[in-house]
Amino acid sequence: MSESRYVMRFRRWSATLPPMLVDAALAALVLGVQLWPLLATHSLSGRPWHWWGYVAVIAASVPLVWRRRAPVTVLVCTLLATASYDVVDDVARQPIWYGSLAAFYTVAATRTRWVRWSMFAVTIAGGLIVVGSSETALRGIVLFVAAYAIGRAAASSRAQAAALEERAARLTREREIEAERAAERERARIARDMHDILAHAVSVMVVQAEAGPVAVTANPARAVAAFDAIATAGRDAMDQLRRLLNVLKEEEGPRGPQPTIGALPSLAEQVGTTGLHVTYSTTGEPRPLSPDTEVAAYRIVQEALTNIVKHADATRADVALTWQDHALMIDITDDGHGRDPALPSGGHGLIGIRERAAACGGSAVAGPREGAPGFLVRVRLPRAAS
Repeated sequence: MSESRYVMRFRRWSATLPPMLVDAALAALVLGVQLWPLLATHSLSGRPWHWWGYVAVIAASVPLVWRRRAPVTVLVCTLLATASYDVVDDVARQPIWYGSLAAFYTVAATRTRWVRWSMFAVTIAGGLIVVGSSETALRGIVLFVAAYAIGRAAASSRAQAAALEERAARLTREREIEAERAAERERARIARDMHDILAHAVSVMVVQAEAGPVAVTANPARAVAAFDAIATAGRDAMDQLRRLLNVLKEEEGPRGPQPTIGALPSLAEQVGTTGLHVTYSTTGEPRPLSPDTEVAAYRIVQEALTNIVKHADATRADVALTWQDHALMIDITDDGHGRDPALPSGGHGLIGIRERAAACGGSAVAGPREGAPGFLVRVRLPRAAS
């Protein structure tokens, strides 16, 4: 394990400790280092050092326990104790700057610019006044400038880490919001697909079921065909629902392909079993479409034909695809009377058609045909970029 790994592990471990405990350990360390010359040596007279030296060392070390709570007060206390150490001559010859340096580092790392520079000026000016030699004064200035620089570096590092953490948290929130929106869009898509599948299948089955009893006596072959159409519509709906609901399973099984434009002739043939005469035609050279647009085209035609079967009372419907250079135009027309004027317009079917077209970057309009009976649904879907 590299040295940087040890440092990172130590930082993570120390970050879990209570701040007061860390500061108490620092104060004890500084106290022990500065008391050692007083305990290990004796004065020239052979007697222990003057008691004032012990008091000054303790006063310059113990306040570090509160350095985070009151950094300016602790710095002032340690500076005064350090300056008073040489009031008497019978003390060990040593600098007792360690407590002041630690307190000054804390002020530089945590206080505002005005407070930092004020305390810097007070510290340097006071040191120049009480220090006896220029060498000691220069050494003190270098040490306190270094403590200030280290404190500012630590503050910048913490600010950068906090900014990175905030950015990471913001990105996480944005990803969660986007995931929720994606889930909502997926639920809406599944709901539209289920609506289209069930509405189409049930409409075909209802029409055939209503015609079946009449045809049983008058035309048995047609009755058999009606029941076959009911069974086919039911099986097709079950297959499509099974494929659709697979996306909701945690462990997804094999999925069949979603119906696309290639399945429109089969759709027209299936709807034709209801008694509605459906024609399907294409004009122009087929162009590539995105997979989502292919599925949307099928669902739009399916929904439009379902609306004709359910509401239009029509005998004929025409599905016309026109391939253009940059888009696919889909026209679904019928010769019925449309919806009952007493009923509100703009049902879920037409809303679903518009939403599907808009989701692919296209558009859809619907309304009565001009100069002819019936209804027109016109959809424009953009083709895939080549």
